[in-house]
Amino acid sequence: MPEIDYIQRMDLDSKIKLFDVAVRVIEEIDVDGITMRVFSESEFFNDTDYKDNQGVVYRVDPVGESVVIGGPISQESDLETFKLPKIKETDLLALSYCVEKLGKNRAIVLSLQCPFRRSWNLVGGMTNLLLHYMDHPQFVHKIARMVTDSTLEAIDMGLELGADIISLDGDLAFNTNTIMSPEQFREYIKPYYIEIVNYVHNKGHKIFKHTDGNHSIITEDLVEIGFDGLHPIQPQCLDIGHMKKEIGQRICLMGNIDCMKTLVSKSLAEVEEEVKQTIEIAAPGGGYILASSNTIHPGVKAENYIAMVKAAHKYGVYNS
Repeated sequence: MPEIDYIQRMDLDSKIKLFDVAVRVIEEIDVDGITMRVFSESEFFNDTDYKDNQGVVYRVDPVGESVVIGGPISQESDLETFKLPKIKETDLLALSYCVEKLGKNRAIVLSLQCPFRRSWNLVGGMTNLLLHYMDHPQFVHKIARMVTDSTLEAIDMGLELGADIISLDGDLAFNTNTIMSPEQFREYIKPYYIEIVNYVHNKGHKIFKHTDGNHSIITEDLVEIGFDGLHPIQPQCLDIGHMKKEIGQRICLMGNIDCMKTLVSKSLAEVEEEVKQTIEIAAPGGGYILASSNTIHPGVKAENYIAMVKAAHKYGVYNS
């Protein structure tokens, strides 16, 4: 077991120990798959702030994902000299390790940031990118083109290293509505999603989209794009029964087990009941993968997570 620290600050030996712990947990409680991300080199300036290999500056958060506080691109002229670094096999060490240890028996998912998320990282924050949507459309299309090309390169390497499935990560909505207008989504994001999805399908693999929040005004767009799955169907703002009825025959629904309350503070019996009810609603006819309504974040109780997995094995069996 490595010493507790942010993975961005760990040396190679500590990272491998961490990956080994993840593998052992997956095997011990019998989870059907594992998702791994790109872990590139980082440079810390102080105890909280670091820069990744793309020049994006982050501030670590002990209970969540790092927050972007600066980016290498602020105006279109910056693109004349800026180049994204090429993906390296060492950036996908976690993926390679999981393929070696689990690949024959579990699904291996490579999670990549979507063009929307990578774009706002590079310009130093989501607000900056949304302002550019209004004022500099050519600029944001150039950034989206650049990060899409880079994503395709990462997909190539990930699939070559043994990934089974691609996850395209990047939230598009808050609990009440989408972050951008439907028109902006269709102009600045959707075409690049279509390109990526088609690319993965042409390689003979599946790809799903991760986005929290209430994306109902663009849900049909996500189905139309061709994503094979949609994660995580957040119960605070989307009803999985309604989603099953409306799109459940056209796209695999994933998630919905509440990680804001159920997996954090409810009893083991309540966890089991929520899993049972969700399976009863979402599983008929196929096309449902049980998972949390976001991630397994630091606030999730280990015993509740284990109870969720056990309940999935107990109730998640189709009658032949």
